[in-house]
Parts: sequence; C-alpha cells; structure tokens
Amino acid sequence: MKIFDNTEIAFSLKSDSELERAYFLFKLIQSQPMVRIGTAVTNFALKAHLPVEGLIRSTVFDHFCGGVTEEDCMVNIDNMFKSGVYSVLDYSVEGKETEEQFDFAMEKTLKSLDFAKEKESIPFVVFKPTGVGRFALYQKLTEKEELTDDEKSEWLRVVNRYYTICEKAKKYDIPILIDAEESWMQDAADNLVEELMEKFNKEKAIVFNTLQMYRHDRMDYLRQMHQRAYQNDYHIGLKIVRGAYMEKERDRAKEKGYPSPICVDKQATDDNYNEAINYMMDHKKMALFAGTHNEESSYMLIDLAKQHNIKPEDKRLWFGQLYGMSDHISFNLSKEGYNTAKYVPFGPVRDVMPYLIRRAEENTSVAGQTSRELNLIKEERKRRKL
Repeated sequence: MKIFDNTEIAFSLKSDSELERAYFLFKLIQSQPMVRIGTAVTNFALKAHLPVEGLIRSTVFDHFCGGVTEEDCMVNIDNMFKSGVYSVLDYSVEGKETEEQFDFAMEKTLKSLDFAKEKESIPFVVFKPTGVGRFALYQKLTEKEELTDDEKSEWLRVVNRYYTICEKAKKYDIPILIDAEESWMQDAADNLVEELMEKFNKEKAIVFNTLQMYRHDRMDYLRQMHQRAYQNDYHIGLKIVRGAYMEKERDRAKEKGYPSPICVDKQATDDNYNEAINYMMDHKKMALFAGTHNEESSYMLIDLAKQHNIKPEDKRLWFGQLYGMSDHISFNLSKEGYNTAKYVPFGPVRDVMPYLIRRAEENTSVAGQTSRELNLIKEERKRRKL
C-alpha cells in the first residue's frame, strides 16, 4: 500500500460526525452548479445581513478554517500537533483597502509572530501582499507607471510594513511566508520580497516568497532569482504552489487581449511544478516549502530528499496543505517523519467568506482532487462501518 492510501491515519482526528460533514461538503463541492448556487445564496444572505453565520460556521467554516481568532484555533492546532502536523496561522480576510486595515493586518501578523514564538506547533507565519497594501498600487508599479507624490508616500508605508514584519521574524528566528497573487500586480511584490531576502536571508532563509507554477514564466524567474542570490550571497526561501487564480488570469488575458500567463494545460503545470522542486533540491542555500495537494509531486519530493541525503526532519524542507483538505497527505507524511504543516485560515466568519468561496471554486476546477477526497472518505466510512 502506498503511504497516502492509509485512511485510518489520514482521518484519525475526525470524529464520526466530522467525517460525515466532510463527506457532505465534498459531495457538494464536486458539483459545479451547486457551488455556483451556494456561492450566490451565501453572498446574498451575508449582504442582506440574514442570520446565516451560525449555519456557515457549523458547516463549511469549521471544516476549512481553524477558528475566528488565533486563540480559537489552538484546540485544532494542538490536536494536529499531537499527530506531528504543524500549523501556519493564516489571517484570511480579503479585499479590505484602507490604510487602517493595512495597519491592522500588519499588527495581526506581528501578533501571529508573538504567538508562534511561544508555540512549537507554529513554525511559520504568513501574510498576503494585498493584506498590507493596495492592489492598484502594486499594479501600477508592476506596469511601470509613474507614481504620484501621494502614491510614493503610500508605497513607502507598504514597504515599511514589510520591513517591520520581517525584522521581527528575523529577531524571533521564525520564517515568514509571503503569498503570491495575480500576475498583473506580482512583479512589484516580487521585487520587494527579493530586497528583503537579500537583507534578512544572509545566514538562512527567513523570508520566503511564493511562486505559482501554473504561470509558464516562473521557472525562468526562479533561475534569474537564483543568479542574483548567488551573486549577492544570500539564501532563497520559496513556497512553491500550483496557483489559485487560474480562471481570473485567463479571463483577464482574454478581455485585455494579451497571451495568457497560465500554462496550456494541467500536465504543463505539473511539469513546471516538478521542475521547480527538482531545481531547488539540486542547489544549495535554498529552503523549500512545497505547498501541494498532489500525490505524485509529494512522492517525487520524498525520493528527491532521499537522493540528496536530506533527512525528513531537515528544516529546509517542508510539505504544506490547506486545513480541511488532503489529510491523507499531511498525516501520512508526518507519520513518516517529514516536516508537514497545515495552512490554518482564521478570521471573522463574514470576512473570511471570499476566501472560502475561492477555495470551493478552485476545488471544482481541479478535476480529480475532490473525487479523490471523496473516495478516501468513503473508504474510511466503510472501515468504521458508518
């Protein structure tokens, strides 16, 4: 039996009722029309301030999110840690665009660092570029447009937020993961994160950028970044993922009439992803956080680690999955001694809904992912005689 087929280990933390809820949710997510209807109804109910938060909380929210606050997440985090699975706290409020909100998100991230400093179970902290700065500002910089004086001051505040977070991460010796977003704003974030790597990653990787490998230009970018890091003598930290904005990317490229930045098909994305992890394992002074729900890539990475004599507990190599998904990968990897972490989203129910809706839409567009989850849940239900 391949290690990811062990459902007893995969679902060891789920009670019978939680397993039944997971079965219900993944059956729902498998149907694109149901996801569309559910999304529309949820959005309407929240906008109309209908009393649906309790229902959302007890179903989709509790399955895919750790809680409303950091403290709220600790029961789930402690439970997973008993099985050797670590957690990455992810404040998943999206789409807030005021300076107050950006400062608040920075304070949240700093608080997460304080929190992580006390908890062995939380080895990383994460934030999103648009959590601490305005999307349109990143876009203007990416498109190399001239900033107004006000925008220059605004960008300086964004840069200061990044530096404040990364300085504290360095002081505490806790690596910080910086997420990737849409291609038309990403260059501005990439340039800033590279600057931070050069400053804070002299001894080891503290600052991690994210590469979305469904973009066909990311391998070239990785090689160029490696060149710069080699010349300036610093370590590279990267979270490698397939990507989260595929439909949006394709629609915009079509609408604006430019070639899509997305790989032609899933196979090309998989090849690109595997090439990136191969490249990173082949070079020194690189730390890899492999964010993947793909079993083949995970098996490949296990083999690469063995080839390169990288021990399962080596902190330069991590596997990551989202909370509520791919437990068969996370818990079985951790059972084999590999560093494995769950991304644990948290935040007020109403504010986290855009994140949850994106996850549901993403799952319907990844053929095979949801049916694999469902089949494993069915196996476990059968094993438990439910």
